[in-house]
Amino acid sequence: MDKFTVHKGLAAPMDRENVDTDAIIPKQFLKSIRKTGFGPNLFDEWRYLDKGEPGQDPASRKPNPDFVLNQPRYQGASVLLARNNFGCGSSREHAPWALEQYGFRSIIAPSFADIFFNNCFKNGLLPIVQPEAVVAKLFDEVAAFPGYELTIDLERQVIVKPDGSELAFDVQPFRKYCLLNGLDDIGLTLRQTEKIKAYEAERLATKPWLNKVAATS
Repeated sequence: MDKFTVHKGLAAPMDRENVDTDAIIPKQFLKSIRKTGFGPNLFDEWRYLDKGEPGQDPASRKPNPDFVLNQPRYQGASVLLARNNFGCGSSREHAPWALEQYGFRSIIAPSFADIFFNNCFKNGLLPIVQPEAVVAKLFDEVAAFPGYELTIDLERQVIVKPDGSELAFDVQPFRKYCLLNGLDDIGLTLRQTEKIKAYEAERLATKPWLNKVAATS
């Protein structure tokens, strides 16, 4: 996954509480056996006026002009402002996949559903918890100033606003380390490749019959 160090991006407001994972990526798109291609169907039922099905050409769809991400001022947004309990509902990992593949790198909200929160870190997204009053002020500022951008510095653990003021945030050290180095669970395992090879070689040297079992299974 991509490293997250410092990211500066346009902020878009998702002004709804309890946004669940079925709203983030509806269930019909979970049929895919791939891990890619979910970005065009992010918030599908809100984003389009017609019903979406897997395999449709997004260019043939009917966008909902009232949906926030379809508004010209929020095109290219990569920081999402959200309300309480973002990512509730089922534990589908497709939700952070869709957000990341759309182009979001970070989500700022007063609270997140636990499983969604954990899945974000495993997929290169940085979920940031801020007090409700702070998030409300960010919503007001985004609405008041078109082109409102936030800079998120993970190393320093601060959000830098356009006026230069900073908002500190907490992040677990291990999760921070993984994001800074672009390491998901597979990446962490692959860092131990030489130790794994050494262990397998020693195991087969002391128990050679395992090699025969593996070859015939």
